[in-house]
Amino acid sequence: MIEYIGIIFAFLFALAFAALLLAIPRILSPKFPSEAKSKPFECGKEPFALPGGKMPVHFYIIAMLFIIFDVELVFLFPWAVLFRELGLFGLIEMAVFMGFVILGFCYAWKKGALEWE
Repeated sequence: MIEYIGIIFAFLFALAFAALLLAIPRILSPKFPSEAKSKPFECGKEPFALPGGKMPVHFYIIAMLFIIFDVELVFLFPWAVLFRELGLFGLIEMAVFMGFVILGFCYAWKKGALEWE
């Protein structure tokens, strides 16, 4: 248990630091609401119209899929750098990883997550 004290201390310090960074602006910031501060702001000009309607959920699904596949494919760079050192085991391991990536892509495609209508 003694070897985890450093990790516990770092976690508690990070938690306290985050709480402090959230609390300081609430305590120190001036609170003088006015009509001008409550109005929508668009590049220093009055907005043409208030935003209406909702963004389609499909937009967010495409964005999340892009981020997921982008992060997964970032793992290709370190593998390519160490390709010769990893040998056959590294090649098989990356083939299994890419198999899962391609399987996930095919699943998203079959479910229609990539269709834009």
